[in-house]
Amino acid sequence: MKLYNEEETLKQLRSGNADVQRAAFEDVVSFYSKKLYGQIRKMVISHEDTNDLLQNTFIKAWLNIDLFRGDAKLSTWLYRIAFNETITFLNKENARNTVSIDSEDAYFAKRLEGDEYFDGDELQIKFQEAIASLPQKQRMVFNTRYYEDMPYNEMSEIFGTSVGSLKASYHHAVKKIEKFFNQE
Repeated sequence: MKLYNEEETLKQLRSGNADVQRAAFEDVVSFYSKKLYGQIRKMVISHEDTNDLLQNTFIKAWLNIDLFRGDAKLSTWLYRIAFNETITFLNKENARNTVSIDSEDAYFAKRLEGDEYFDGDELQIKFQEAIASLPQKQRMVFNTRYYEDMPYNEMSEIFGTSVGSLKASYHHAVKKIEKFFNQE
């Protein structure tokens, strides 16, 4: 397996040679798929929806690769696309969702337990329910910081929010999750 070198990959993506560009983008997909999948999956729960959003992310990246200026890391740009795709999807789902607020936790638990790719125990399901109870952006901030251990300055580029705001959002998310478990 060859090592991924972002600087070299970016040169290849900008080469103007279609075959070289395609090969370089395959390297990007190979290198970032698992990380982006994990980030998206934590927000949408469903494996199928996650795969669709991941595919949409890479399609948008491929179609807009010429617009990537290189001001930020390629990973930051990809996370931003994935973030936007996920938020758009969740907003559409919320608009279509006919589940009442009272049964939202039950709906979430049933969906998570029914997912053949989820292998967590009851505590993990409760933890995911607590995370799901957070507002969307707060959930994204929590997942990115907690699971990816991404530095706040990098998160700031992805979310388009100040570091201070992200720290506050993460802190509030942790407090809400603690409250969720204290009420259980």
